[in-house]
Amino acid sequence: MPYILAFDQSTSATKAVLFDETGRCLDREAIAHGQHYPRPGWVEQNAEEIWQNLLAVGRLLLARNARVVADLRCVSIANQRETVVIFDRETGRPLHPAISWQCRRGDDICAAHVAADRAPEVQAKTGLRVDAYFSASKLQWLMQEQPGLRTAIVAGEVLIGTIDTYLIYRLTGGKTFATDPTNASRTLLYDIVQRRWDEELCALWGVPRAALAEVRESKAHFGETDLGVLPRPVPICGVMGDSQGSLFGQRCLQPGMAKVTFGTGSSVLLNIGSEPRRSKQGVMTALAWVLDGVPIYAFEGIIINSAAALTWLQKQLGMVAEVREIEFLAAELADAGGVHLVPAFSGLGLPHWCPAARGAITGLSAFSDRRHVARAALESIAFQLNDALETMQTECGLPVHGLKADGGPTANRLLMQFTADITGVDLTVCPTADCSALGAASMGLLGMGVDPLPGPMASPSDAEVTYRPRMHPSAADGCRAGWRRAVRQVLAGALDPGALQGA
Repeated sequence: MPYILAFDQSTSATKAVLFDETGRCLDREAIAHGQHYPRPGWVEQNAEEIWQNLLAVGRLLLARNARVVADLRCVSIANQRETVVIFDRETGRPLHPAISWQCRRGDDICAAHVAADRAPEVQAKTGLRVDAYFSASKLQWLMQEQPGLRTAIVAGEVLIGTIDTYLIYRLTGGKTFATDPTNASRTLLYDIVQRRWDEELCALWGVPRAALAEVRESKAHFGETDLGVLPRPVPICGVMGDSQGSLFGQRCLQPGMAKVTFGTGSSVLLNIGSEPRRSKQGVMTALAWVLDGVPIYAFEGIIINSAAALTWLQKQLGMVAEVREIEFLAAELADAGGVHLVPAFSGLGLPHWCPAARGAITGLSAFSDRRHVARAALESIAFQLNDALETMQTECGLPVHGLKADGGPTANRLLMQFTADITGVDLTVCPTADCSALGAASMGLLGMGVDPLPGPMASPSDAEVTYRPRMHPSAADGCRAGWRRAVRQVLAGALDPGALQGA
């Protein structure tokens, strides 16, 4: 039986997952990496730490499962998207901290392009908004602020790429400089209809086209690696951005099928078929995957800070020792008592797209305690998801009868039930939290000539758990109305710093 080693390099950790060809997870290993905040709104990661962690989790997993090494068919990669790395062509070593997708240092650059009326052109080609969330403004900032790096990039001595590109380069010892369409399409430099890097977009953002990686289909071969421990090199095959990997791994293969990946930020993807559609309300058109030359598109709603709110309570406020304790605190109450936490730590995404928004806790009274804040933080994840889903449904005209869910927070039963109540749709949780890795592994099997249908995408349904709405519709309406009042206060504060005081 062939086995697949899939890496899921996420915002907060690097995970290695071992699958067999039926999609059964045999073992996993994970190591967290640091997040660095050099200035308000700036978020960086240590790309060398990420690389060393990938080696460590891969080697630990293989050492524990030595019996399968001889039958390891390929290595697959799912990764956090939009985050960019600048690395040396000769050594592969990073020359600047990785700039996270969460980082807002490109806000002024994006605002200038919007003021110059370049946004319609960018959206028409990329399906995305002009926003610092995506890679291009981060790269333009680097080219402007780091003249030494800019000179080296133009000279071809330094390369730029998303996390997948960087890891593939390191895994292959610099032999493969490549990415896949799902990652390329998150940069604001890639035309999702023509499916190629766009020279005009590269010029707009000041990024040399020659510094960008070759784009290969997700199921293509991306070179070989031995991870420093394998007896023979194995192909790297199956590369996808984590959210698209989850859509593929969750078997959302037909138009109208949707999934949400709960994480630091959350991504809602709705399959819209082989023809791209455009939104007038800020819904993004994503390239879900390209398979044998056929593109599949999706509507995407971005929630910039979802489970990040829980981590903030733990690490920044010291409210709990472990994030899982938040569920226990929240469960002591029937509701949040009118308290709302709007986690706009780095702006608000769909449907508001307000990068200037900042977080707030509203509705506090002398009766409120940490349990109310804990519950409000959990509920904020569901409220933001509902805002995105409602907008996507309106725009696409496709009925969404249910929602697939994956990611670590799906273990939180209170959150899952509240999400079903607020969205009013059945929420089906995949029994594995590793759907992004599963999707990449499925693509890897396709690339190795093994048909995974049925296969990796059939096994999750065996033990799916479905949460059905239980809250009375009028009560759900009241909850949504309270949330929207809190969001309006935050949006008002973004326009007028004194508005929150007066609200």
